[in-house]
Amino acid sequence: MTKPFADRPTEDLPGTAQHGTGRDERLVLALPKGRILKAVAPLISHTGMAPARECLEGDSRKLRFPTQDPMVDVVRVRSFDVATFVASGGAQIGICGADVLAEFDYPEIYAPLDLGIGACRISVAQSADLPHDPQEWARWSDVRVATKYPAITRRFFAARGINASIVHLHGAMELAPMLGLSRLIVDLVDTGSTLRANGLKEVETISQVTSRLIVNRTALKTRPEQIASVIARFRAALAMAPAADTV
Repeated sequence: MTKPFADRPTEDLPGTAQHGTGRDERLVLALPKGRILKAVAPLISHTGMAPARECLEGDSRKLRFPTQDPMVDVVRVRSFDVATFVASGGAQIGICGADVLAEFDYPEIYAPLDLGIGACRISVAQSADLPHDPQEWARWSDVRVATKYPAITRRFFAARGINASIVHLHGAMELAPMLGLSRLIVDLVDTGSTLRANGLKEVETISQVTSRLIVNRTALKTRPEQIASVIARFRAALAMAPAADTV
């Protein structure tokens, strides 16, 4: 039975060793900030690894938090950084969008579970005033595209024989066509309301996106029982969580 946070002794707090080994044996679970963190919270509550409330509320300046399980800590990072933390071994497990996995394509990452959370899509969009003719693309040799997904974008257009000249932005992609920075954008789309509000329309879907449980491959080999236990707990939580929890 896990200890309540208030009853956790000092040696169980982040940044301290335990069991007299001089080595911190806790697993680190990397979670993305923002809407995915809120969406995944009900699922994590079913795993017995729910983080401290201050992690979920988002007001704390702390980045590492204890969980209900004294052998698991949570770090809260930007969604695009989750895969990097796990690939580098800073965190052994994480929750990450399929868009981030596709963009970075880290060989050090194994993604055993689709959590079905945060469903959206990576799409190509353009000005709503312009006609869209897929056959016209076949006549293009190059096109300027604004995106935060340069690798995904280049692969998508290269498969069509088009060289994508990337305008690499981290946000506000919708401004690029109206300010003359690019003809197209590639971005994450949910309802499409932001596109429409800025005079754009979705013209091609590159891929569907949901959040995945990811694991560092080296940790899977060196700590197989602990990692297998976490995967099993998430799999069981998926089976028992109401459908509304994982949408």
